[in-house]
Amino acid sequence: MREWLKQARESHGLSQYKVAELAKMSQSYYAAIETGDRGGKLPVETARKIAEVLKFEWTRFYED
Repeated sequence: MREWLKQARESHGLSQYKVAELAKMSQSYYAAIETGDRGGKLPVETARKIAEVLKFEWTRFYED
């Protein structure tokens, strides 16, 4: 689970649905990213979209 991502979302008062809508992706895809159910590396464009909505550096997705 990407607890840091959940915390970032909640600190902005947003639901998973709203983040997904603003980042132009499905809610189920965003939820899988947040819970860690989506395996492998996240595409850079997807990381950038989410980071833009939640106001953090997109490279955070690739840190250990």
